[in-house]
Amino acid sequence: MADIDIRRAHHFGHAAAHKAAEQMADHLGRKFGLSGDWDGDVLRFQRPGVTGSLTVGAKDIHLSVTLGFLLKAMKGSIEQAIHHELDALFAGKPAAKQASATRKKASPPRKKGG
Repeated sequence: MADIDIRRAHHFGHAAAHKAAEQMADHLGRKFGLSGDWDGDVLRFQRPGVTGSLTVGAKDIHLSVTLGFLLKAMKGSIEQAIHHELDALFAGKPAAKQASATRKKASPPRKKGG
């Protein structure tokens, strides 16, 4: 039985959701030292004390993580990091629109007349 089991609906197209899931897997992989391989829409990952899978569906993603005995004490912080990543990548607009909106906000206002 998984120690962390999260389903998150998304309003992305399948390709955009897959790309966002890859970004999340990259970031969390570096942060927690995970390695894994994609098999279609399923990423299976592991490291000592952690095994899991991330499945990208047409309307949701499903993350299932089993923690070893020593990492169960860190379940809360691991789960919090996962939710933070999900919120950043899957909340609201698809990734391409988010990047465009971010660029627009970052550019300084233009002066009229010179």
